[in-house]
Amino acid sequence: MATDPWLPVAHRVRRRRVETKDSATLVLAPVADRLPVFRPGQFAMLYAHGIGEVPISISDIPAGGVLVHTIRAVGAVSRALHSAEPGAVLGVRGPFGTAWDVDRAEGGDLLLVAGGIGLAPLRPALRHALEHRSSYRRVTLVVGARTPSDLLYDDELRHWDSLADVDVVVTVDHAADGWTGRVGVVTEPLASIPLDATRTTAMLCGPEPMMRYCARTLLGRGVPDEGVQVSLERNMQCGTGVCGHCQLGPLLLCRDGPVVDLPVATPLMLVKEL
Repeated sequence: MATDPWLPVAHRVRRRRVETKDSATLVLAPVADRLPVFRPGQFAMLYAHGIGEVPISISDIPAGGVLVHTIRAVGAVSRALHSAEPGAVLGVRGPFGTAWDVDRAEGGDLLLVAGGIGLAPLRPALRHALEHRSSYRRVTLVVGARTPSDLLYDDELRHWDSLADVDVVVTVDHAADGWTGRVGVVTEPLASIPLDATRTTAMLCGPEPMMRYCARTLLGRGVPDEGVQVSLERNMQCGTGVCGHCQLGPLLLCRDGPVVDLPVATPLMLVKEL
């Protein structure tokens, strides 16, 4: 078992699935040493040899040390990782950061709200809830994307939507030919979905403006602010709270985040300079 947080551990790309025009999911298997087990919401530092390293949230946690990451190509390193084909070897460090508090939601309702690539970090939390379905009351997933072609995990979305004990709401900002679903921003369904406010734990992941408006909508419906968790994103480089690149006010997000309770996150997200 690898335990040194500074040393990348070799993982080989076992499978690659194209999700959208700029996103792909990689299944990574350890070449030799395994990393400690990840929890939903945590992230790894993925290293493309000779190019660099970036933080990527875990998007599934299979057994046997296998890791799954959904990567959007936005820079040199993420483009290299996104393009890695089966057989390629990448470096992985982790796990890092805080996790979704899925235990806190037990006995009540669980609401997951994702915007765009934000569905990837929430996917393990949803899978945990489905594997422990009797521990939760209502489970609701609300997903928003710019267009239908920007939706992640299309097969899984259809599967989750077919389950009798999960409510799935999908909306897009702009429709396309053949789209028969909702059109509108992700905050709109939050205003009308069934909600037992005082017994709801909400987990939000997506662009910060989206999370602010979603949180405001939920608070307006009576969900207490301590019942809302958000996943924040900054430039994480060391993963151990040493370099300071991911500082957000008093937080070092690679250590104190990325998952943060709303009462802590709200004043920080409202300061544009941060």
